[in-house]
Amino acid sequence: MIVAAEATALLVAAGWYGYQLLNGSPVLSFWGAVFTLGLLLAFAAWLYAVAVFLYRGYRWTRAAALVAQLFVLTIGFPTLSGGLVVAGLAMLLPAVAAIVLLFHSKVISYASRTGSAPPAL
Repeated sequence: MIVAAEATALLVAAGWYGYQLLNGSPVLSFWGAVFTLGLLLAFAAWLYAVAVFLYRGYRWTRAAALVAQLFVLTIGFPTLSGGLVVAGLAMLLPAVAAIVLLFHSKVISYASRTGSAPPAL
């Protein structure tokens, strides 16, 4: 649930970024800004996929969700220490909660599905 909420937040951020880009916000490089928008959309789609497959109980999603949370931590700590307390906490608190939950025994036992076996013939 936390991973899906983070994906939704990224999608909202991408929408806001795209809106600002279309309204003529000053940027150093237009194509660099388009690339950043593409990265935001791709990461949101990736997090949605992780959330769906984590809900289905696949094992690989725990590692993918952990990597995403570590990325959020690397952005959240400088944001918090840079004086943007609300934005920093909005990133750090869900990331820490997700990390703690990813290592909870119930989540580990639930997310142990490796996939279905290929058909014999």
